[in-house]
Amino acid sequence: MTRNILITGGSRGIGRASAILCGARGWHVGINYRDNESAATATASLVKEAGGQAVLLKGDVSDEQDVLALFDAMENAFGPISGLVNNAGIVAPLMPLAEMSVARLRHMFEVNILGAYLCAREAARRLADGGAIVNLSSIAAKLGSPNEFVDYAGSKGAMDSLTVGLAKELAPRRIRVNAVRPGLIETEIHADSGWAERARDLAAAMPLGRPGTAEEVAEAIVWLLDDGSSYVTGTLLDVAGGR
Repeated sequence: MTRNILITGGSRGIGRASAILCGARGWHVGINYRDNESAATATASLVKEAGGQAVLLKGDVSDEQDVLALFDAMENAFGPISGLVNNAGIVAPLMPLAEMSVARLRHMFEVNILGAYLCAREAARRLADGGAIVNLSSIAAKLGSPNEFVDYAGSKGAMDSLTVGLAKELAPRRIRVNAVRPGLIETEIHADSGWAERARDLAAAMPLGRPGTAEEVAEAIVWLLDDGSSYVTGTLLDVAGGR
């Protein structure tokens, strides 16, 4: 069955890998991006090469009007939405909480919490019965990330709470809501923290002895979107190499 999947932050990393894997199933994919149109265009080409269809959806997830517009554009392109991958998020340079500015905290929470909640709210309003939401949390929600980014960890803790609560709200409509919690994954996001090689440098501390890949996380995401996980909801799925 063809599905219409909207992926926020879909131009790179885990979002891109998820989009390509959806394309390989022949699904229609909405690729949301904020600034990097060239990366989003490249992702759309890869989705089409994999066998799917794609539409670009420019918008800032922390802006309510942008969220409404990108959901409208997705429906105009492909019809009713089948699933949301609530993936857009940011990190910031590593530092203890005592050194974090109010501006940093506000921006972190506006994107990672408000943005995620706005997208989940719109999906709850528009998803057809039997749809699915996959929230991108992080193993940081469990570990706390002391002296690195407790603000990011806290924002992902909010994502976990959203997942558990919304799963119960939407269960009567057979809409499943789950979260994937990646660990150390080799993606470009680490550069935003000021430690581009973080995943590789810390690999030896992982039980599996290596960082994960965006493709490995995408496998979990797409499984949660598909019928193979039809009795799974309200679950926080760690994809973290045993961490």
